[in-house]
Amino acid sequence: MTIRYGLIGSGMMGQEHIRNLNLLEGCDVTAVTDPDEGMRQLSVETTGGRAQAFGDHKEMLGSGLVDALVIVAPNDTHHEILLDVLDTPLPILVEKPLCTTSAHCTEVLTKAEGRIAPIWVAMEYRYMPPVQRLLRELEDGTVGTPRMMAIREHRFPFLEKVGDWNRFNARTGGTLVEKCCHFWDLMRLTLQSDPVRVYASGGVDVNHLDEAYSGQTPDILDNAFVTVDFENGARGMLDLCMFAEGSYWQETIAVTGEKARVEAKVPGPARFSADKQERHSEIEISHRASKEVVREEVDVDEKVLQAGDHHGSTYFQHERFRNLVQSGQGTPEVSLEDGLWSVRVGEAAEESARTGQAITL
Repeated sequence: MTIRYGLIGSGMMGQEHIRNLNLLEGCDVTAVTDPDEGMRQLSVETTGGRAQAFGDHKEMLGSGLVDALVIVAPNDTHHEILLDVLDTPLPILVEKPLCTTSAHCTEVLTKAEGRIAPIWVAMEYRYMPPVQRLLRELEDGTVGTPRMMAIREHRFPFLEKVGDWNRFNARTGGTLVEKCCHFWDLMRLTLQSDPVRVYASGGVDVNHLDEAYSGQTPDILDNAFVTVDFENGARGMLDLCMFAEGSYWQETIAVTGEKARVEAKVPGPARFSADKQERHSEIEISHRASKEVVREEVDVDEKVLQAGDHHGSTYFQHERFRNLVQSGQGTPEVSLEDGLWSVRVGEAAEESARTGQAITL
């Protein structure tokens, strides 16, 4: 069974989705929609000329060309688009964040009640091979009970996008929603508990200060420290810096319990490194009792690595979404509720960074 995919939005991340779907058996991008003519044309080219382009998603929905939808439009458009497409019987994969506010997310959840076709929130970081390995170690009891989780992301600034929509909190939800919803989702998944308290300190210190759009300077945070307390007593911490282009590891994700510490190390995309060479991720396990440290490289197929900037995770996520749609059984691994929680925590972190106060959820 080949699934015909329709993409709503075909910018930078949309191109990554198309390239990965091109690699997967049983997947064919047959339609794309985007208000930007240049991106529509590029998307058709990326599909090898197979897709039909539309200027409006409602026109595409009535075409009969698609069996499943992938929503990859700017963050602030998700709410309206979802309210439209939830009325269809089509399976949906919607990019993070689900919406830019928890109120909009809640409205989407309410409308989706009783819907039969699955809705999967795209949380690519769950599917990075080193993160999958970390999660397997946790399932095997390597660390014991996870007590602390520390995530460090030191990376390049936000990239230029069509219409510069990612430069302002009003359109993105803020950096701690737009970018970091991945990390709140990972924490909640890994620690198996809901967040109860968030404290953040952040600033706009380096990036985009020399830019202006309609006379306005970008207001998105470019660095922050965030701590999150969980209902089961575990704690999470994020160290974010978005003016650290020279970092060898873009992300390090460490989980520690009474038995051991497991850390996944993820490099940034090769195209942003000085030597332009793909680097493989690593997993490091530090055993508390024996003091033994085990380090292993986590290999990923080069074709998959080159299909996007998320270390193969987009490919593996689509593989699982495809399997769900083809089987017609089971539930999405990343639910609308998961999407809501990731926005709630990011929203609270943004508020905490602005006010200097801890926010109780």
